[in-house]
Amino acid sequence: MQAIDFTWPKGFQTGTAHAGFKEDDQLDMAWIVSDVPAVAAGVYTKNQFQAAPVQFTKNLINQNHKLQAVVINSGNANSFTGQEGLDHADETHQLAANQLAINPDLVAVASTGVIGKQLEMEKIKGGLNQLSLTRKSDIAHAILTTDSCEKKITVAVMVAGQPVTITGIAKGSGMIHPNVGTTLGFVTTDASIASETLQDLLSDLIQSSFNQITVDGCMSTNDMVLVLANGQAENELLDQSSAQTDALADFKEGLKVVLVALAKMVAKDGEGSNKFVQATVVNAASVVEANQVARAIVGSNLIKAMLFGEENNWGRIVQAIGQTQAQINPTHLDIYLADMPLVKDSQKVLADRDQVAAILAEDDINLTIDLHVGEATGQAWGCDLTYKYVEINAAYEG
Repeated sequence: MQAIDFTWPKGFQTGTAHAGFKEDDQLDMAWIVSDVPAVAAGVYTKNQFQAAPVQFTKNLINQNHKLQAVVINSGNANSFTGQEGLDHADETHQLAANQLAINPDLVAVASTGVIGKQLEMEKIKGGLNQLSLTRKSDIAHAILTTDSCEKKITVAVMVAGQPVTITGIAKGSGMIHPNVGTTLGFVTTDASIASETLQDLLSDLIQSSFNQITVDGCMSTNDMVLVLANGQAENELLDQSSAQTDALADFKEGLKVVLVALAKMVAKDGEGSNKFVQATVVNAASVVEANQVARAIVGSNLIKAMLFGEENNWGRIVQAIGQTQAQINPTHLDIYLADMPLVKDSQKVLADRDQVAAILAEDDINLTIDLHVGEATGQAWGCDLTYKYVEINAAYEG
């Protein structure tokens, strides 16, 4: 398996447009289209106020587990918009289906942007009229809101001797604290795979990828990750049968690489952030507890402020670990900043101040926590908390 130049898998095309949801002719509408119906899987926000497109798309996928197109708009979330918002989601997918001459039941919708504004359907119609189909487009840019950069990746993986491509794009910078989903993420592959198997893989891998990032502890109403697999690689169908064990494992590893990479890109682009932080927890009682501790560390506002201020206040890390429900050994905790020990066996280590300062001045910070209670490992990713974050969100309005 290897990362390759960004490209779409066989049988997928995209298009972008400026529909008017954003100012200054910025791209704000796009679609992803497969030449043939694709097996589809999804995970969605647990926010109780799920936006209309999340409700609509979740219901669509649950009905037939197939999609051929996804229509995306940025700049208006179509969230907290009641029945009218659901009607607009339905109208959008009908219009797109008519334009593509495909079954409406195969067209999903996704939106991101300001909450509480009805979707202007004239802009949707105008955007759809501009959308074309091409192997190359700026779709990774068209779905952004407060992001400062695109998030995209392509990997090639051999599955039972057959080359398979997996490509993913995502958006996200603020309102990032996923639970069974993320900010918008779309993964496409030309692999042939059973729908139930694909859903099981996504539901499993999301736990150690997107669910392990946090920027500000705020869960969006519009979070979803979708995976479409159109079978154009013509590999033998991947399913849960014993005969497919190795091939399925290879595909799963490729999908994991894509999901983790996109998740880390989102965390690294946290609104106003200066620093990216990775927390690795080792020797935990279980993977669930390792992930829980790692996420508590990258999600702590005290630790975020510590990193922004470049201060070695490791007591804040101790506090964050202790407030979880994970098993710990109070007398055997180790904390490392990069490879430098700050705490060993729950005792302060007299670290070189200049070395610590030099590490904390870097853009990427790695923290390792040894719990000494088991053999499990987990990771989480986040960023520091800066004045710029407050400035961005104080000015963000509909």
